[in-house]
Amino acid sequence: MDFGAPRESLWMTSSRITVAAHMFGILANILMLIWLLHYREGIELDSSNPYRVFNVHPFLMLFGFIFLVGEAMMAYKTVAAQRPVPKFVHLFLHLCALVLGIVGFHATFKFHDMVNLLDMYSLHSWIGMGTFCLFILQWLFGFSLFVFPKASVPTRASLSHWHVSGGRMLLYMAICAALTGLMQKFTFMQLKNNRESYLINFLGLAILLFGITVDLSVSLGHYTSHNQMA
Repeated sequence: MDFGAPRESLWMTSSRITVAAHMFGILANILMLIWLLHYREGIELDSSNPYRVFNVHPFLMLFGFIFLVGEAMMAYKTVAAQRPVPKFVHLFLHLCALVLGIVGFHATFKFHDMVNLLDMYSLHSWIGMGTFCLFILQWLFGFSLFVFPKASVPTRASLSHWHVSGGRMLLYMAICAALTGLMQKFTFMQLKNNRESYLINFLGLAILLFGITVDLSVSLGHYTSHNQMA
């Protein structure tokens, strides 16, 4: 039986979905910047304006914990190089996401202190903190398993599927945190039927579509990519 044609077809479909994922991710970041810079007073971590400080949080969590994580997941497919290169890109992008996530959480806690709000009281904050803690464990697990001290080949082969599944789960958890955060902000601002409300809705859709297309790209990549965990 000739599997060449089905594999070629899957490769073409996967490539198109990967391109769509990049586009949805870029669109989400553009919409986020338009919202924060045009409607919400701007972004500045050291500002005396608490709302400018808070705006650091949604931007860095989107750019770091969703966009960079999604790009890292697709790195094995989108980086046309030998196996060590996409693995390094995968590791480095996740490390960047981790650092940006720390700064993003610092911004929201700083904002709460400035306006005397309670910490960790909402469903959004619970999901977000849970995702962040699990992400740290996932990164440490992947680093020790695949980079240093690096497990044996049979162990890596048996656990790589759990690593991939855990990454996909965490991406959806991050998206869930982002969408609940947008809904929470939408409610606090008491937005009605106006341009800003539409912008937030389209931002949420772009984030969701980014996650779906990343997941599809990674799933199809299992059948089309020759790279493996090393």
